[in-house]
Amino acid sequence: MIKINKNFLKLQDSYLFSTINQKVNGYIAQNPSADIIKLGIGDVTRPIPQVILDAIKKATDEMGNVETFKGYGPEHGYDFLREKIVENEYSELGIDVDEIFVSDGAKCDTGNIVEIFDENIKIAITDPVYPVYLDTNVMYGRTGEFNSQTGMYDGVIYMKANEENNFEPKPEELEEIPDLIYICSPNNPTGTAMTKETLKKWVDFAKEHNSIILYDAAYEAFIEEKDIPHSIYEIEGAKEVAIEFRSFSKTAGFTGLRCAYTVVPKECEVEKISLNKIWERRSSTKFNGVSYIIQRGTEATYTKEGKEQIKKNIEYYKENARIIRHGLKEVGITAYGGINAPYVWLKTPKNMKSWEFFDLLLEKYNIVGTPGVGFGPSGEGYFRLTAFGDREKTIEAIGRLKL
Repeated sequence: MIKINKNFLKLQDSYLFSTINQKVNGYIAQNPSADIIKLGIGDVTRPIPQVILDAIKKATDEMGNVETFKGYGPEHGYDFLREKIVENEYSELGIDVDEIFVSDGAKCDTGNIVEIFDENIKIAITDPVYPVYLDTNVMYGRTGEFNSQTGMYDGVIYMKANEENNFEPKPEELEEIPDLIYICSPNNPTGTAMTKETLKKWVDFAKEHNSIILYDAAYEAFIEEKDIPHSIYEIEGAKEVAIEFRSFSKTAGFTGLRCAYTVVPKECEVEKISLNKIWERRSSTKFNGVSYIIQRGTEATYTKEGKEQIKKNIEYYKENARIIRHGLKEVGITAYGGINAPYVWLKTPKNMKSWEFFDLLLEKYNIVGTPGVGFGPSGEGYFRLTAFGDREKTIEAIGRLKL
């Protein structure tokens, strides 16, 4: 008799952003004339730079010519792109081309990576956390049941990220030893970033306890402070204990094109088995690679013109973040993040609950954000706003709060 994977039944009824959409759509249905400004989901709004579009168009034309047509490509990415990634991102960090695995999204990779580890291991996640890290481990059976009293899953190690530790969990705060450690820096949702000093502590901890760090660096292009690493491999010894995830979604605006990559160093081993070989085998079996057309477009992000145009877009979003932070300060709301990241993490006023503040923003100001508690119990009393919106709409949204 066929049976369902009961681990899926442990999941909360709806993915966070699906719940938000349902609430917003319900409000619009009752208030069709409402002018809603969305500063919730972290989707980009700036158009793809022209040099990238030109590369995509050229590659598309190649697909219509028998001499230049491409069928199945390398599962791990074409060398022309992998070489550009190494040259531009890791030339001084000792990463080789065959340690780069091109994919269709960091969300997919951070979810799929759980397959290469044994089911019976301990995971540690920050609290609050990007939901995909936790949910995919729930699906894989690495957690107990959801505890509605605590808002936590049994069997998961939650690393609190709050005002007390500057939203920067440290190994000495752990009460038990994890096997897998999820770190997102710059962080989604808090918008804060780990210093080299703290990240070194995590690398040293992982080496001492034979743990593996899953390091999500999807927002590294927004880093502007010198003491914040762009890659975990800037830390000595990290190649032995860390897998890094990068994405072109928020840097080059590829949320609709889909391209990312994962770095799995050959030195990174579990039970003396190279994770590079295991991930290579898994990818070859389950993935046919990102399209040639998109990879040619991605390659163009590393041209002189591509870098310049991408930098302008990132500066645009950074300015949005500054506008949000400054505006919140003016109305007396405490805010964090928004300096090395495109997210601003605010403390809800008057000790309001996260969803209570969501309803207030939606119904009184017609602004949509993301309730902090949706990212974990330590997110209660906080709220996330994104800087990825349109400039005029961002200014208008902050202006509404001042009325």
